[in-house]
Amino acid sequence: MFSLINKTAIITGGGSGIGKAICQTFARQGASIYLLDIDEKGSQETVDQIRMEGGIAEFFACALDQETSVQKVVEEIVNKRVPDILVNNAGIAHIGNAENTSSVDFEKLFSVNVKGVYHMVKAVIPHMKARGGSILNMASIAALVGLSDRFAYSMTKGAVAAMTISIAKDYIKYNIRCNSISPARVHTSFVDGFIAKNYQGMEEEMFRKLSASQPIGRMAKPEEVAALALYLCSDEASFVTGTDYPIDGGFVRLNN
Repeated sequence: MFSLINKTAIITGGGSGIGKAICQTFARQGASIYLLDIDEKGSQETVDQIRMEGGIAEFFACALDQETSVQKVVEEIVNKRVPDILVNNAGIAHIGNAENTSSVDFEKLFSVNVKGVYHMVKAVIPHMKARGGSILNMASIAALVGLSDRFAYSMTKGAVAAMTISIAKDYIKYNIRCNSISPARVHTSFVDGFIAKNYQGMEEEMFRKLSASQPIGRMAKPEEVAALALYLCSDEASFVTGTDYPIDGGFVRLNN
């Protein structure tokens, strides 16, 4: 089950965290991986690890907020292999409310988190239409519930969730499925860096506090999100489209 043999996957933001775990998981299931990111060092490490395990992977430096950059890279990939899977994972975070979020930060988040997804689907979908495919977008529980000081970030993830439904509706006739995943907190290097930067001397306390905010009592592992991504992009999920999947340790339904 969940084989991706003979399938090609384009995955954004694979240089670290969830994206790296998705790249590795998909490669182990047989997919050829094309990794798009601006993090050259982390991305090359991901590619090297996949190749060491006998997998197929290649890295392309790509600024997702620049349409010309995306179009160029996608055309280069398509000339090699037409993608069966697109995972829009890359994104940036931000802390702030409606008053203290600068217009510069707001525009940056929109450019990367929203326009980045738009640029990718616009470039990839025309090549998928002939034989179908699966698109997976990374949303967030920030699109489902109110989170303090996540004004602009929540805006972008709400847009991603809405785009997911629209894409699923428009391209179901081409056998293109589109779903999204909404994680709660996932233990990545970003979380560790955020705690170290903002809570010096209180790292262990804040880690426990953030972990406890999920009713299950811990943060998710990137590999757990990757496992859900594998299901949604596999043939076993061929009846699933236009749906968001929270993976949140009970955060959305059980926090009361």
